Amino acid sequence: MPAEHILTNARVVTATEVFLGTVAVRDGLIHDVSQGGSQLAQAQDMEGDYLLPGLVELHTDNLEKYMNPRPGVDWPPESAVLAHDAQLVAAGITTVFDALSIGDVNPKGDRLRQLPIMQQAITHAEQRGHTRAEHRLHLRCELSHEKTLDIFNELVESPLVQLVSVMDHSPGQRQFVRIEKYREYYQGKYHLSDTEMEDFIERQIENSRRYSDRYRRSIAHECRQRSLSLASHDDATLEHVQESAGYGMSIAEFPTTVEAAAVSHRLGLSVLMGAPNIVRGGSHSGNVAAAELAGKGVLDILSSDYYPASLLQAARRLADDTEGYDLPKAVRAISLAPARAAGLNDRGELRHGLRADMVRVRPHERQFVVDRVWRGGQRVF
Repeated sequence: MPAEHILTNARVVTATEVFLGTVAVRDGLIHDVSQGGSQLAQAQDMEGDYLLPGLVELHTDNLEKYMNPRPGVDWPPESAVLAHDAQLVAAGITTVFDALSIGDVNPKGDRLRQLPIMQQAITHAEQRGHTRAEHRLHLRCELSHEKTLDIFNELVESPLVQLVSVMDHSPGQRQFVRIEKYREYYQGKYHLSDTEMEDFIERQIENSRRYSDRYRRSIAHECRQRSLSLASHDDATLEHVQESAGYGMSIAEFPTTVEAAAVSHRLGLSVLMGAPNIVRGGSHSGNVAAAELAGKGVLDILSSDYYPASLLQAARRLADDTEGYDLPKAVRAISLAPARAAGLNDRGELRHGLRADMVRVRPHERQFVVDRVWRGGQRVF
């Protein structure tokens, strides 16, 4: 895109309204947003398509599918990053926090082996300007694992780290209050025998008792020292939320009950739920549905989690189906709200002075089709 560029005849979606108008870009920043068309010869006709801010994704492990496209297959890591990046941009995502999972509970997994490989590949691709979206790192810390704190202390030194979340997936609490759901999920996911599954359950409960509280305190302290955004994960009770707020967390990822979401929202934690939960109509773990939280006014942020294209589709469904939502409010949940929660104040909406991250989409049935994407004024899709 030239130093100055004008997009006109677009249905511009700001943080508060939608209008037929014009967006002018200068030197990678949004220079002007106005109603009405432009008569300048260089103005590009958007043909009435919607123009949205670039989407901001805080929590995705989508890269792992490219690192290991089949069981036992390791793909060249920088090639995997570029393929992952291309899928994100095609979904309208211009800023992504790639989640690196610290503490693999999978007894047959190799996430720990891949952690430094993934971190290095993302860093190299970003530093060399090979990515189209802007990539940051989100350290997902599984507290019920003996190596989590040591690995966190190594990876947190990366300049790309800007978000940390702490979680405990041991059975009998938080996401898996119901042991039968825990057994169903992990036994199916990891292909464990009945005996292996019982041993797995006992080991996770014991590891949680030994490490979880101590690691949570240490990681929260380090995040405060480094001014990193910190998220809770799977809070289920008033006590969980009060603990998270006490540690200075700014995001509540995937609260499992209405009570936890409502209290998080009231205490100033931005409630993040999965966009796939909206699209599918519920939680795969049997917990509270994201649409229910939206209906109660306590949903702030959507994350694509494992399916990048779900962000736009979920926003469209919120706007169409949920009382109290219009398109600007739904779009805020996938752009402005995640940007602010992660401390990014230079993007997330179509407003003068912000970075020109933009997505041109057209409606098709009950979803949006991405036509073009700009990051910092440069077309990347």
